[in-house]
Amino acid sequence: MVKRRNSGAKSSLMVKKMSKKTGIDAQSRRAFLRSAATVGVAAMFAGKASAQTAMDDIINAPRRGAWDDQFDAQASRTSNAVVSNNPVFGPGTVNHVQQAIFAYQDIVSNGGWPSVNSSVRLQLGVSDPSVQALRKRLIISGDLPRSAGLSNEFDSYVDGAVKRFQARHGLPDDGVMGEYTVKAINIPADMRLGQLRTNLTRLQAMSGDLGRRYVMVNIPAAHIEAVENGRVVLRHTAIVGKIDRQSPILNSKIYEVILNPYWTAPRSIIQKDIMPLMRKDPTYLERNAIRLIDGQGNEVSPETIDWNAEKAPNLMFRQDPGKINAMSSTKINFHNEHQVYMHDTPQQGLFNKLIRFDSSGCVRVQNVRDLSTWLLKETPGWSRSQIEQTIRTGVNTPVKLAEEVPVYFTYITAWSSTDGIVQFRDDIYQKDGAAELALQTTTGIEQPIQ
Repeated sequence: MVKRRNSGAKSSLMVKKMSKKTGIDAQSRRAFLRSAATVGVAAMFAGKASAQTAMDDIINAPRRGAWDDQFDAQASRTSNAVVSNNPVFGPGTVNHVQQAIFAYQDIVSNGGWPSVNSSVRLQLGVSDPSVQALRKRLIISGDLPRSAGLSNEFDSYVDGAVKRFQARHGLPDDGVMGEYTVKAINIPADMRLGQLRTNLTRLQAMSGDLGRRYVMVNIPAAHIEAVENGRVVLRHTAIVGKIDRQSPILNSKIYEVILNPYWTAPRSIIQKDIMPLMRKDPTYLERNAIRLIDGQGNEVSPETIDWNAEKAPNLMFRQDPGKINAMSSTKINFHNEHQVYMHDTPQQGLFNKLIRFDSSGCVRVQNVRDLSTWLLKETPGWSRSQIEQTIRTGVNTPVKLAEEVPVYFTYITAWSSTDGIVQFRDDIYQKDGAAELALQTTTGIEQPIQ
């Protein structure tokens, strides 16, 4: 695996050097990439098309029997290669996305890839004619080595290739062709090409100096990267804004971590959520430790409020610190006009969902104490043990960072960093220009075909 990746990197470097020295145009460069695919570039560069003659060789090759004696997990291209500490906004990302665009142009010009349709559950050990289409699809996108050939058998080679494909698309890498995997694998190549072009513009806008240390929230991926000196030091699963309450795209700086925070309900949540809940259950505020505070700082009794009124009262709805607090142990503040922030949550089970677009615009962070420790590591007196001790007291404690850390809320649905692996995510907010790229279901659970 390592040798194959290094070979691909050298080939990519050769393309760049040849382009500079000889002045070859994009068409010539694509021709070079097509020939390089026959010696292994496609195997390391997801999205690289094999030459048409190579595909003909695969299609016409003798079948390899039932593959029962070919289950060799070490030969599979698993999802492990997809994980790296290269940031989405790494220095080589723009160049690698441009190379991915060349590769996908070749795939499209060669007819794209086949759709995969099956009436049976495709997974390891299954034998079905539809596996041939799946193999061809995975070979064209570079997830399956072309030496694996075509057959009806879903063997360990296909299992590893499906897992790699799933990891590249932000799906659970279980090797099973479930509902989301089938939909992702059947997105046409020309749509993926358009997605790469759209995201190239977004990435170019973020290709400058982002800071020695920074936090990047990728909204469609519902993931967070903490980057230091050009490497990802922490990755966090996130929960971001709903489709109708979107997390904003912004550039800002984190200036404060609050331990045991109060939660002040935004006006939109008061109007849309709390008012209806109080009509159904007058004890809702008391049960959730939410107090009403007027402009002079005085507490107001909920019994004095007309909860059937059209508009919510002009009061602060503030929740006390504690385990049931909407932000649980931690709030991370940064300058912005949208009144959003990052925070902990008492609903930890939400991080296990495949679809994590559940907030009202703020971003919930899994393992937020790890991120807080990293943010405060240059602030004297705030080690991990001190953070934990303070949280145990239950006392509201704002902590200013010694140096503000840049934070970027971004919308990147396609990228390729220095490992040369192309990644895609669902266009949850429908910003990429094709409805098929947006999320197609709302169950949030990867359902296998029965």
